[in-house]
Amino acid sequence: MKIDLHVHTKHSPDSISSIERIIKTAKKKGMDAVAITDHDTAKGWREALKVSKKLNFPVVLGEEIMTITDGRKTGEILGLFLNEEIKSREPMEVIDEIKSQDGVVVIPHPFDNQRITLKNIKKYLKFIDAIEAFNSKVNSKSANLKAFEFAVENKIGTTGGSDAHIWLNVGNAYTVANASDLESFRKAIKNGKTGAYGRMRPSYTKFFPKIAKIYKTIFSRS
Repeated sequence: MKIDLHVHTKHSPDSISSIERIIKTAKKKGMDAVAITDHDTAKGWREALKVSKKLNFPVVLGEEIMTITDGRKTGEILGLFLNEEIKSREPMEVIDEIKSQDGVVVIPHPFDNQRITLKNIKKYLKFIDAIEAFNSKVNSKSANLKAFEFAVENKIGTTGGSDAHIWLNVGNAYTVANASDLESFRKAIKNGKTGAYGRMRPSYTKFFPKIAKIYKTIFSRS
């Protein structure tokens, strides 16, 4: 199976992409499923499941959580295969909450110098299921290479995700596993039996997240 494990919808503050359009794009680009991983919210899950059933296309319920320690942002954690929204914000508590749902803990874009990334990753290694080794939105290809090398060096699994904030980029990066359904795919990630592949997003889509934020700010006031 081939799944884009990192996608943002209109329920993220920096995206205006509809869930149906995201799922249709994933299907068109040859994905076998797609993960809905909005920033700090599960608001899109119900609609995602509804559209999933309508289009007969599997979705993974997830969330990208910004962790906070002593009032400061300390980097994001990607929770996949979830059943409930993550309420915690302290890094270890977030990990524990994901684990309590038998979910998958992934550290996204760990070496992207343009974003707040989780500090002291090695401190959490034994609790992490995978490193996002290919993210098509990172600032440079070297950030992905460093993530992959870090995963290999520390003998931890890898995932790939587009980190799409617009439907055009869905499927640009993905995770591959020898799996026949979502449950066996989940187990493959936990067992380190996955591969991360993809290509960088087109340069003309770079500013879409900022545009989406501005758009939402303007229309939220009207």
